[in-house]
Amino acid sequence: MLAHRLTGDSLHVFRGERHVLRGLSFAVTTGEYLEVTGGNGAGKTSLLRTIVGLVHAESGKVEWNGRSIHAEASAFHAQLSYLGHESPLKGDLTPTENLRFAVGIRRSIGSREIAEALAEVAASGFADRPVRTLSAGQRRRVALAGVLLAAAPLWVLDEPATHLDAAGQALVGRLVERQLAAGGIVVAAVHAPLPVAEAGTRRLGLSSK
Repeated sequence: MLAHRLTGDSLHVFRGERHVLRGLSFAVTTGEYLEVTGGNGAGKTSLLRTIVGLVHAESGKVEWNGRSIHAEASAFHAQLSYLGHESPLKGDLTPTENLRFAVGIRRSIGSREIAEALAEVAASGFADRPVRTLSAGQRRRVALAGVLLAAAPLWVLDEPATHLDAAGQALVGRLVERQLAAGGIVVAAVHAPLPVAEAGTRRLGLSSK
């Protein structure tokens, strides 16, 4: 991957009438992980949604490689893999079908590649069951396979280890470290730290005050 840089400058964000982010700035570059922490209501999800362009800041800016994310939104989104707090899966489709559809919108993908990604997140055993029959943890594993298959340099993850047991949390840590080693960038909002090496980790703590 090429060198990349994600920055936020003096971000002010409101949620309704509440001022959740006040003059927030950050910078993260190739091979770095930005871990966003804070209590409920501190603005973690609002920050991630601002980073990916789903929320517009009242003032300030988010830039990807020196350009506003809104200036060339399609080009920016092509380099982004975003996983929200809820796994974005269609209940009547199987994990395999979900991934074929979701990733196929972005690029050509074959059955073998999907199977390999599902195996990597330990989801092969339920790859052909309707998603509505899966547990929340199983759905999260499928969603993580989608993040891998997007092959994007920037990952933005909202509580990526939610609903996962200790083995699943360790898996998320390994996936993040692999993304960083490949020259990518990861931004994740978490309640508890992910098992990621300190080298290359930056931390951003948000206050609910």
